[in-house]
Amino acid sequence: MEAAAPKEASLAVLESVRCLECGEIYSKPNAGGTVQKNPGCPTCGYVGWIPVSLPAAPRARRRSA
Repeated sequence: MEAAAPKEASLAVLESVRCLECGEIYSKPNAGGTVQKNPGCPTCGYVGWIPVSLPAAPRARRRSA
């Protein structure tokens, strides 16, 4: 009986992203994934983000009519 080949450690490619809610910069898996594998912002929990390489858009002021 042959010995089983050792399992290779799977490496995840990470990218830095900016939370659209609070502006926190954090790393996330580049390939996406489910909520368990790719949770939202570690600071506020929001799941919306943009790559850090893109400039942060200024927030529009909300006005009442």
